[in-house]
Amino acid sequence: MHSINCPCGSGITFHHCCQPYHLKTKTAPTAEALMRSRYSAFVVADADYLYETTHTSKRKNHSRNGYLNSAKNTRWLKLEIVFSAFDVIEFKAYYLNKKFQTEILHEKSDFRLEDGQWYYVDGEFYE
Repeated sequence: MHSINCPCGSGITFHHCCQPYHLKTKTAPTAEALMRSRYSAFVVADADYLYETTHTSKRKNHSRNGYLNSAKNTRWLKLEIVFSAFDVIEFKAYYLNKKFQTEILHEKSDFRLEDGQWYYVDGEFYE
């Protein structure tokens, strides 16, 4: 795992990019860093990280098992950041569908900074 590039597309190794956030040795400093680390968590199926970085007001709609199933049943290809602001990130996440065709999840996500920690709140999908 040390030498592979981070799934988030930073060009840095996973070990020096998103993994420290997953291991809780570092906290994502920006909404975009959290967004990238959550994408990486989907790729490596880290359901605990996904659940813990979801804002508490939204956790009832998301479970660790739900995140785990989503992560394990999706073949993620790449992440593209379209727009990044302080607490809003628009991104495209590319994945393979069951027919091995590339599809795109295009979302504008809202994030919230609370007590020095960024959280995913919710997102609006584009067609």
